[in-house]
Amino acid sequence: MPNLVSRENWLSQRLKLLEKEKNFTRDRDALSHARRDLPMVEITTPYRFATVEGEKSLPDLFADKEQLLVYHFMYGPEWESGCPSCSFFVDNFEGIETHLAARNTALVLASNAPLATLEAYRARMGWTIPWVSALNTSFGEDFGVSFPTQADMDGNSYNYGKKPYAGESPGLSVFYKLNDGRVAHSYSTYGRGLDILNGAYNLLDLTPNGRDEADLPYAQAWVRRHDEYA
Repeated sequence: MPNLVSRENWLSQRLKLLEKEKNFTRDRDALSHARRDLPMVEITTPYRFATVEGEKSLPDLFADKEQLLVYHFMYGPEWESGCPSCSFFVDNFEGIETHLAARNTALVLASNAPLATLEAYRARMGWTIPWVSALNTSFGEDFGVSFPTQADMDGNSYNYGKKPYAGESPGLSVFYKLNDGRVAHSYSTYGRGLDILNGAYNLLDLTPNGRDEADLPYAQAWVRRHDEYA
């Protein structure tokens, strides 16, 4: 049951929480600054992606923008449908491309399924975000989201860890185009690092019940594709 108190009592406790929220905001700003200060790695692999506009290179995916966000969407070559959890995240991205473009940034989805499969699923979901197929490239493996076999215990496993993985996993990678046209990798994040991207999660975090996932078999057991909720 809720802990019901007077408005004065509530306000007193709310102000204490506000100070914690302000400290968190300052810490998050400092973390974002540190993230931007990371060095970058030049990308020299000549990736070729299948797109609705024909085959494209990684630099092509920037279009006329300086920065590129690639969401690694879990969709294996033989899968019948895209990952429900990744679909949940992409629902939260729809409509933001114009705002990102205003800050010189492009957003694309990338998966290892054939392009025709991705396009059919994109139409089903009603998304407009560009989606490219990285099938028959090492893109997913190189950026730590695709593991055709169990990863070696060499620190190159999912989320920079040691645990061996097999199959597909989610992530987001950030790329920057230099003035001479070269492309550099500045950042990637995985697992819980993706939470900040999900507006629905951030809204639920403001409610008394929060995400209400503690008693589930796994955190996102409740998530369905948006056309599958009863």
